[in-house]
Amino acid sequence: MRSGVANFSRRWLAAVAGLALVCITGQVTAQTAWPSKPVRIVVPFAPGGTTDILARAVAPELSKVFGQTFIVDNRGGAGGNLGADLVAKATPDGYTLLMGTVGTHGINKSLYARLPYDPQKDFAPITLVAGVPNVMVMNTEKAKAMGINNVMDFIQYAKTHPGQLNMASSGNGTSIHLAGELFKSKTGIFMTHIPYTGSGPALMGLVSGTVDVMFDNLPSAMALIKAGKLKAFAVTSSQRSAALPDVPTIEEAGKLKGFEATSWFGLLAPAGTPSDIVLRIQQETAKALSLPNIKEKLLAQGAIPSGNTPQEFAALIDAEIKKWAPVVKASGARVD
Repeated sequence: MRSGVANFSRRWLAAVAGLALVCITGQVTAQTAWPSKPVRIVVPFAPGGTTDILARAVAPELSKVFGQTFIVDNRGGAGGNLGADLVAKATPDGYTLLMGTVGTHGINKSLYARLPYDPQKDFAPITLVAGVPNVMVMNTEKAKAMGINNVMDFIQYAKTHPGQLNMASSGNGTSIHLAGELFKSKTGIFMTHIPYTGSGPALMGLVSGTVDVMFDNLPSAMALIKAGKLKAFAVTSSQRSAALPDVPTIEEAGKLKGFEATSWFGLLAPAGTPSDIVLRIQQETAKALSLPNIKEKLLAQGAIPSGNTPQEFAALIDAEIKKWAPVVKASGARVD
């Protein structure tokens, strides 16, 4: 009797162990099989801006490595919140990613009274893709007609023509918007804010003369600057950009001590995405950003490639939320 019970127990334990092994093996196989279908990178702005440019620089390289298409999906609106919220609520299986920004994951938490997602709790940071300065630009012909040749001219014109100037941005809460708000608060001038759904449409408004000035991310404005359609007055970083070495900083050109408003862009996944998938994407993105052709292209546009670890990127997001909170408060900007 005892022998029969012992044999049953051994068989039962063996069956349980076998089932556990099947489950574990199934999990490993499911994870290592990723990706088995196309992966979507949501860009929370319209095409043509720096967020879009960086996503489209990385996507083809990831497609080559993983053997599946990485599709760039533009979902602009609400200062990047619509696209970010879409990813925050997506299934955490590695098939929906976000190209987040300093706006979606640094500024908006302080700017929006009702943010539909939590930039820290609802995402798994993957890697910082690049950091960029912003650049103060005007339509070249319009600036000439208005007699504005530099930052000091612009400030003087704004003060002698109160309420007549407006500034474009890629949306409420973006670094482009906040750079303009910071400029307004530092100089005491007033400009009406005109938010667009991304840098691409905003730049079209600037080139057409619909809007007067923009503090755009350098990569998206670079081609128009090089073509002579936009005049670059200054960069918003603390140091000059190697991509435009002859263009001064706003601190230099406008005598605005301590002025700095830079941008960054990085890949994130929904919270709960398997850590091995997150790490694989980070490692391959870092490799792609170190490729000479990709690195040189981004540097020439004014972007500084990164590829840091998920932990380092998470720490950056935490620090940026703390950094921008007092800037938003001081600017008086608020979106309900």
